[in-house]
Amino acid sequence: MTETLLGFAAMFALMSVRVPIALAMAAVGFCGLWLLRGSPSAISMAGSTIFETGFQYTLSVVPLFVLMGNFVARAGMSRELYAAANAFLGHKRGGLAMATILACGGFGAICGSSIATAATMSKVAYPSMKRFGYKDTLATGSVAAGGTLGILIPPSVIMVIYCLMTEQNIGAMFAAGFLPGLVAIGFYLAAVRYTVWRDPASGPPGERSSWRERLSALKDVWAVLLLFLLVIGGIYGGVFTATEAAGMGAFGGFVIAWARGALTWKMLGDVLAESARTTAMLFAILIGALMFANFVNFTSMPQDLSDFVQQFNLHPMLVIVAICLIYVVLGTAMEELSMILLTVPLFFPLVTGLGFDPIWFGILIVCVVEIGMISPPVGMNVFVLRATLPDVATSTVWRGVMPFFFADVLRLGVLIAFPAISTWLPRLLF
Repeated sequence: MTETLLGFAAMFALMSVRVPIALAMAAVGFCGLWLLRGSPSAISMAGSTIFETGFQYTLSVVPLFVLMGNFVARAGMSRELYAAANAFLGHKRGGLAMATILACGGFGAICGSSIATAATMSKVAYPSMKRFGYKDTLATGSVAAGGTLGILIPPSVIMVIYCLMTEQNIGAMFAAGFLPGLVAIGFYLAAVRYTVWRDPASGPPGERSSWRERLSALKDVWAVLLLFLLVIGGIYGGVFTATEAAGMGAFGGFVIAWARGALTWKMLGDVLAESARTTAMLFAILIGALMFANFVNFTSMPQDLSDFVQQFNLHPMLVIVAICLIYVVLGTAMEELSMILLTVPLFFPLVTGLGFDPIWFGILIVCVVEIGMISPPVGMNVFVLRATLPDVATSTVWRGVMPFFFADVLRLGVLIAFPAISTWLPRLLF
């Protein structure tokens, strides 16, 4: 265990002097294995990790889902989702914020990225809420929190990476995200209701839409439903694998964006370049984390951690609660993907050794990552809004996300107490 703790200390020291986390993890993993097993083992491990990660067929799902999300964002589907949700909820107090939550959930179902969802909806929903007199706290808080739904409601890049690390079925993991995603939306809507109950001026009601207008708005979301059914329906219908579904989704997003005239040659180049940059970042972090995980696996840390927990004879559920608390604390200081890649090799053997469902544990990890994305001081979605809405102070966004932060904590407690919410659907389908 001592070697692993020294490795973590060295990694955090490198990060504190602003070494990119991918390089910090790779350097510590390489040097640590060199000290433990010698230079031939370290060089062999580094070469095989880079090669296998870069050429692993199942990992091709990551750039394809990223590409699909970028096409979807350029095709303007977010505006139609928001308009449909607004037609049904806009007349209620806080209705536009509720519509934002629902639109984020729908957009996340075809995007798979929390950051992309928050950035897109900030341009769509925030101006409308400002026009109707919403306070910046509620307007930005609902966008930042709603954006986190992009990694919980499938397809999700975070879920894919978790499955690849733990050798779980991607389709089963996607199925497990549906009901928790609906629970998350319900808690966020309750957070909006609580906010406008405490401060009615924060979300004044808008105009009521007629049923004709509502039905007309629903007709405009056909592209979203078609793409969602193509990807998710194809997986569960046995038509194609998750990797093939990602390819079909990327192609479907391209066709929809092209058919709408939203895809010029310049924009196509921008989409491909952005997808390449995002994919390169994800793979660099993944390779670094796998090298660090290989170093950890050569130490006695996983077994020592399991023995340490078992000697206290704790109830297994208390162990899960403690792990979730560790994740919440880490989320206040670390980037979310890196946090998962660093800690899963440590906690996953412990959790499965205690007899817990690995799919359920994966959903809990995604939920704590969501909490981290709106937690100070390193909540990524908050900084995304700060970049897209430069006139809004960061402190305003932090105040706005607090009700949603507590809603996330309550939702995490519900998912821990009732594992069937996460496990019923995948067991039914698989």
